[in-house]
Amino acid sequence: MDRQVAVYFLVGTNTASSYLNFCIMDSMQQLSLNVPDTVKLRVVVIGGGFGGVAAVKHLDSRLFQVVLFDKHNYNSFWPLLYQVATAGLQAEAIAGPLRREFNQKKDFHFRPLKVQSVDVQANTLHTQAGDLSYDYLIIANGSKSNYFGNKSMQQYAFGLKSIPDALNLRSQLIQAFERAVLTSDLAERARILTIVLVGAGPTGVETAGALAELRKYVLPKDYPTIDFSQMKIYLLDGLDRVLPPMSVKASEKAHRYLEKMGVIIRTNTLVDSYDGAVVKLKSGEEIQSYSVIWSAGVTGDILQGLPPEWAEKGRLLTDENCRIIGSKNIFAIGDIAAMKTTAYPKGHPGLAQPAMQMGTYLGKNMQALHLGENVKPFKYFDKGSLATVGRGKAVADLPGKLHFGGRIAWYIWLFVHISFLISFRNKLLVFVNWMWNYFTFDKANRLIIRPYVRKGDAVAQEVFLENEEG
Repeated sequence: MDRQVAVYFLVGTNTASSYLNFCIMDSMQQLSLNVPDTVKLRVVVIGGGFGGVAAVKHLDSRLFQVVLFDKHNYNSFWPLLYQVATAGLQAEAIAGPLRREFNQKKDFHFRPLKVQSVDVQANTLHTQAGDLSYDYLIIANGSKSNYFGNKSMQQYAFGLKSIPDALNLRSQLIQAFERAVLTSDLAERARILTIVLVGAGPTGVETAGALAELRKYVLPKDYPTIDFSQMKIYLLDGLDRVLPPMSVKASEKAHRYLEKMGVIIRTNTLVDSYDGAVVKLKSGEEIQSYSVIWSAGVTGDILQGLPPEWAEKGRLLTDENCRIIGSKNIFAIGDIAAMKTTAYPKGHPGLAQPAMQMGTYLGKNMQALHLGENVKPFKYFDKGSLATVGRGKAVADLPGKLHFGGRIAWYIWLFVHISFLISFRNKLLVFVNWMWNYFTFDKANRLIIRPYVRKGDAVAQEVFLENEEG
């Protein structure tokens, strides 16, 4: 395989969306937030994810002016990102416009901007389009990938925290399969067809299962000249089992399912480095791969300007009313919040349910908190945890120490994920896609809309331009 083709896999880049192009304007152009003045209390919500959306829904517009900031103009159902990345769903099936979600809410204002910093003394936040004062601030901007200081992984591995991440990974994978056809070097083909997932939590397990099904049902029909029995899928984790957040029973069942599907599982395994072509493990072993997916953990996305003593291990410390400890009018919910209780001494898990319940709680109780009334502390109702491995294979930990595996757990997983999608249109799109996939053993979204070339890699960008011009 020539150097040009090889470099193609070592790299990838985020292409700017039209939204980002809108935000990154000529410095001479004047932007303005255009949020109207109000005599009501202004509540600013940062983040349009599960927690932020729930909070906005339950804030009373008769009492508050509500302003929502998010760098994207859509809400996405993050638990299904891996299906976008593995060609099972189109991106629009799991996302919906934030404006549509709240177009009936009075005195609501959405601005598609990233909040750059907060001045907690002046009760003001700063954005590219100007500053905005607030009476109450709800921070619900979620988390970002935690690479634990591994800069090589941060540079070369693929994250899976957003729709652009999922689309980039999808492009990389389909590009890899297409390029595998173009080489007669079996060693190079093996490297191209080796995929490594670092982190065996729900994202890693579900992505590994989806890739295994893609390898079994879809790819042999698309590429009949390639022996996909040689395609390797590694799932690595530093702990001693897969799905550490779930029960031991769920972990053991998921492990068996994955092994039967041909996934190579390595627990108690730490990654040392990755140069875009070779994964080096702490044990000294090396795995050659152009496609490495990082699903090993997240950390809170702490805003600039917040006092460092408000945070601990990447999360904002809050009391049982979701108020940040040390502040009177700033709250944190969801992944970014660490509310330590007897039941959750390290804070609630970074899942959709705690974020949604915190958002609902805070939205409903904001007026009472403003008036200084006694408000019952937030209490999380754990509805259980689910993870799917593949067709008819899932695990479920439900309240009452109930554990299910196999097809029953898979049906529960299907129902729960359909029900939590943001709109009826999304529910219908996902349902139709899943039915099509189930009966045809096909995934119809195997498209390279635009090649993926890693930003900042001069050699790869030169190759990309040559390919485009050719």
